[in-house]
Amino acid sequence: MGVDPGTNIMGYALIEVRGQKVDVLCYDVINMQKLGTNHALKLKKIFERMLELIDEYLPDELAIEAPFFGVNVQSMLKLGRAQGVAIAACLSRQIPYVEYAPTKVKQSVTGSGNATKEQVAHMLRQTLTLPPVEEASKFLDATDALSVALCHHYQKGNNVKAGGKSWGKFLADNPGKLAAPVAGKKAAAPRAAPKAKAK
Repeated sequence: MGVDPGTNIMGYALIEVRGQKVDVLCYDVINMQKLGTNHALKLKKIFERMLELIDEYLPDELAIEAPFFGVNVQSMLKLGRAQGVAIAACLSRQIPYVEYAPTKVKQSVTGSGNATKEQVAHMLRQTLTLPPVEEASKFLDATDALSVALCHHYQKGNNVKAGGKSWGKFLADNPGKLAAPVAGKKAAAPRAAPKAKAK
């Protein structure tokens, strides 16, 4: 199951993978625009609709796009909550999840991390047989979610599921995240793992 989080429109998609064959079961959106500015009601709707989809399609995994860094802090907080509620719905059904950065999703589908939503949708139409959606206006949110699911399929075996993320792998993949040693202080030597005691 792929999800593109949103606080007004959240895209979702479900694919079935058999070997290298990918079938699109559905892709659509959770539309919360009629709920106005009531954020609590929107979160409730996301949680309930996610549970409905999970119970109907019984997905094995959730792939969800990580919130991007924006200028508006309040918008980022709301988007993070929406993502968290979607994840919580899956965890409540024992479904593991993985997150992907927007650039990673775009790159895996189009070859470019700077691709537009329209370019992503075009590439998906070229590579998959897509069921029609009811309204063209929500097509791009739905195809964004589909691209997240497809990205996870392409990355299969190269990621770590929720609960088993490796800190060492994170540091190896993100060397720029390591803190520089403070001037005049020696970096602490890594502690050895405690030895197992014989019983």
